[in-house]
Amino acid sequence: MNPVIMDSAGMHRTVIRLSHEIEERNEGLHGVVLVGVKRGGEILANRICAYFKKAEGASVPCAGIDIGLTRDDLVSAFFVPDAEKNDLGFDVTGKTVVLCDDVLHTGRSAVAAMEAIFKLGRPAKIQLLVLVDRGGRELPVRADFVGKNVPTSRAEYVRVKLKELGADEDGLTITREGK
Repeated sequence: MNPVIMDSAGMHRTVIRLSHEIEERNEGLHGVVLVGVKRGGEILANRICAYFKKAEGASVPCAGIDIGLTRDDLVSAFFVPDAEKNDLGFDVTGKTVVLCDDVLHTGRSAVAAMEAIFKLGRPAKIQLLVLVDRGGRELPVRADFVGKNVPTSRAEYVRVKLKELGADEDGLTITREGK
């Protein structure tokens, strides 16, 4: 059995805490937009957006971004990922973009997402929010908002289970390579 590092209730509390941290660090929500890395990060961004709407009555622009064409470790002369055109439905220029992702590991996804955002405009700043930081950085990337720090080895993986992606319930587990 894989160790559970966060259950559904813990994930819910973490989303609420992260929402409060965004609002506190930015002294409100004026000029804040949420951009989630497809798929898990987009779901996280949508949950935070829904919390702001319910608790604060605030409508924060929120969208998902596809990083397939900006990943340095996926694009090659032989393989081009199927990436859709990014159209967030709002302008990021001059905004505080809270970039949401489910797991931060090497930093490559975060850098790819920032490159994709810069192709859409010039934000005032980008803040990185992650549900889990598992360490193992290969690039100088640090999250501004972290749900949980879970140091892992290269042979371990953090599995994010989300209802929106077909899981019975939300949760985070650690699995070992080959299991």
